[in-house]
Amino acid sequence: MLRTLFLQAPSYEGFDGGAGSRYQARREIRSFWYPTWLAQPAALVDGSKLIDAPPHRLRFEDIAGDVRDRDLIVMHTSTPSFKSDAKTAARIREINPQVRIGMIGAKAAVEPEQSLLDAPAVDFVARNEFDFTIKEAADDIPWKDIKGISWRNPQGIIVHNEDRANLENMDSLPWVTPVYQRDLKIENYFIGYLKHPYVSFYTGRGCKSRCTFCLWPQTVGGHRYRVRSVEDVAAEVKWAKAAFPQVKEIFFDDDTFTDNLPRAEAIAKELAKIGVTWSCNAKANVPRKTLEVLKDNGLRLLLVGYESGNQQILYNIKKGMRVEVAKQFTKDCHDLGIVIHGTFILGLPGETKETIQETLNFAKEVNPHTIQVSLAAPYPGTFLYRQAKENGWLYEDAELIDDDGVQIAPLHYPHLSHTQIFASVEEFYKSFYFRPSKIASIVAEMLASPQMMRRRLREGVEFFQFLRARRGHA
Repeated sequence: MLRTLFLQAPSYEGFDGGAGSRYQARREIRSFWYPTWLAQPAALVDGSKLIDAPPHRLRFEDIAGDVRDRDLIVMHTSTPSFKSDAKTAARIREINPQVRIGMIGAKAAVEPEQSLLDAPAVDFVARNEFDFTIKEAADDIPWKDIKGISWRNPQGIIVHNEDRANLENMDSLPWVTPVYQRDLKIENYFIGYLKHPYVSFYTGRGCKSRCTFCLWPQTVGGHRYRVRSVEDVAAEVKWAKAAFPQVKEIFFDDDTFTDNLPRAEAIAKELAKIGVTWSCNAKANVPRKTLEVLKDNGLRLLLVGYESGNQQILYNIKKGMRVEVAKQFTKDCHDLGIVIHGTFILGLPGETKETIQETLNFAKEVNPHTIQVSLAAPYPGTFLYRQAKENGWLYEDAELIDDDGVQIAPLHYPHLSHTQIFASVEEFYKSFYFRPSKIASIVAEMLASPQMMRRRLREGVEFFQFLRARRGHA
């Protein structure tokens, strides 16, 4: 077996580039998701090591020793980080000329040939679901015999091997939490709406929804929700609780954990026996009966992608959600004491000044505890990207971040410019948070806990610094 290093490369300061991140960019509040998509193949490869540079504030000089001492380096990349990652690969090649370098991630999966052309130091990229693809590469199986890779042959010609089928037996994957314990400092992973420290991992892959902008189901995971058994999930949670006694919350990072309601309820009942606080991603259509079961068995928070308060935009992006259903769901959550972190996207097809205001009014009405406002990001491989290309909606070279790693507005429309979309994010945040009722709830939360007081004050400073930086790049 090759001595293998799994690497999330150094990049922009504060850049959340891991595959658990839905939008690879610097956040309004410093946040880092776990590098689960790197940890999963790392768990399959004996003797491997995982380095997640951004949350550990590592520069290239800090990882040079590990780079020199490996036979195979597997880098996760994304469309926003690709240029930086390609430069890192070139530096790796300079100090370790014989090393084999591979890339994984949605960018490499959907643009394998272009990725290899644009990153000449990279030897191969893994397409689609790549866990066992990378294990075979680490087992030193000849590349011509490995399904799911695109690679350079000795003549420098790019070869695309047969696709690898998506995994069906999800319990065949080893747990990622032992890799976290071995290689990561979990206190460095911080999400504003989750208790700290937290641990996150997947209980399944794929999402039944067809949202046109959503990256992972359209590029790697697919639209069939393939799941681990209830027993396997509960066993990993139990192990993680013992391994990380400091952890205050478990987060299930499945695209939509509530896609399978009976299974979600069954997992919740097992978690209650273990005695953990947990949270997950959910669609805004979970019936009250299920919400009651989840809440009674340890659920604290739901991360809910509302996206827009305008019904036509929800139709345009194939969200499969009605505004009135989302309102009733949110009311049920408030009644039951389930906290909601709501996410919204500005600049989706059909957006106007009026629909932005409509979404803001909707956000105020349903009133999640916290929100995240993102700019519509047409990632290659998504329906939104193809739609934007065909309709001429991409602004200039369609970069997704600026030179500092801050998300920009890559879409524009005849009736709505990219600068108007960009500016609307700040106005949305201010209008939502700077209300007397919202300020009062945050102050009450701070007064109830010295720890929360310190946390919210730090987040406030980071938030205003973020807004100031955005104005400089408008």
